[in-house]
Amino acid sequence: MPASKQTDQKPAPSIEELIQRLEEITRRIENPDTGLENSISLYEEGISVAEECRNRLQETRKKLETINPELSKSKTDSTRPKDLFGMDS
Repeated sequence: MPASKQTDQKPAPSIEELIQRLEEITRRIENPDTGLENSISLYEEGISVAEECRNRLQETRKKLETINPELSKSKTDSTRPKDLFGMDS
């Protein structure tokens, strides 16, 4: 009998694990011994991880705004600079 998809999949990484992965990717890209091709692959992974972080944070903000509607009145400053992966710094 084949195993169900649920048991085959790893649980999604926590936001803390995703952030740690971004930090590791950044360190490796900044290392001059990494090489161009590997740096490009790492950058692509970093973009994907950063997007997952952004999505999780947006979901969390929505939940918090449901709990406390006053939070929805405050807006994020879109003029803030972005970091290497397009995240607000």
